[in-house]
Amino acid sequence: MPTQPVAMISSVSTESVPPAERVDFWEDYNRQALVGLTCSSYSERGLLARQTNLRSGALRIAEITGNEHVIERTPGICRRLPKESVFASLVLGGDAVFFHPDGVLPAPAGSLVLYETDHPYLFGFSSPMRQLLVDIPRPVFTERCLPGGIRAPMVLGGRSAAEDALVSALRSVADGLVARHDHADGERAEQTVLDLIRSLAGGRFDGQPAQLAIAKDYIERHLSDPGLSAERVAAAAGVSARHLRRLFAPDGMTPSRYLLQRRLELARDRLRDATSATDTIADIAYRCGFASQSHFTRVFRDHFGQTPGEARG
Repeated sequence: MPTQPVAMISSVSTESVPPAERVDFWEDYNRQALVGLTCSSYSERGLLARQTNLRSGALRIAEITGNEHVIERTPGICRRLPKESVFASLVLGGDAVFFHPDGVLPAPAGSLVLYETDHPYLFGFSSPMRQLLVDIPRPVFTERCLPGGIRAPMVLGGRSAAEDALVSALRSVADGLVARHDHADGERAEQTVLDLIRSLAGGRFDGQPAQLAIAKDYIERHLSDPGLSAERVAAAAGVSARHLRRLFAPDGMTPSRYLLQRRLELARDRLRDATSATDTIADIAYRCGFASQSHFTRVFRDHFGQTPGEARG
């Protein structure tokens, strides 16, 4: 059972708001839920945006989707509505541009933007966008990620395979929290997120937290492959099979046991998902990387104390 569950805070959309009132609505909501800002929309349909906010330990995580728009935190807003946080913004859909007092940073889809909220900035999206934003209180960031904070905004991703793997791992964790927050362990998720951001912000891609995160991300992206093995995971993380076992040991796991557990959790989620109602149990077993339905049924019952059919209800 999760020791500290991830909590849903709020979720809103501008779609039901009259077009002329959407920007004001969006600014009011962000001022209360995330950060004070101004917003401009250049779409003929007006601002169409949706935001969901979660809490995981000391962190807040926001999923934001919308059409083309610009948000800005001006010097005046920074003074009137102070906020001391570091934002880690994963740009997942729609290329963006980040303006700050010392320059302009392109932020293509797949990149991570790190910046402090007590300095002015402008974030512009020229096409439909999706963003996962991690709000880290500045004292937490300086204590657990980078002493002294961030000297200047930075865009991470695209410079090396190791950096890309860490950004991808951070995306997997954040996406998982949004999709499965009611089953997530908030304390463990918080630690994983901070470990990844510490590695990225400090340019250290060879530490054990980074290696473990890369290994888990590789597993997550290949769960449906029945040929996935601990050896392949070790190669993807750039470590030996023996070192990979040491990485998983603090959690009381072996790499193979972790892989089996994630496949079983994925299968359980799909069994409960209404969109999979027409899929047979054998189909779900195969799509979750199990070679046979009989093996899947046996290990599922051993792990959850019920058969796949009983879990489906």
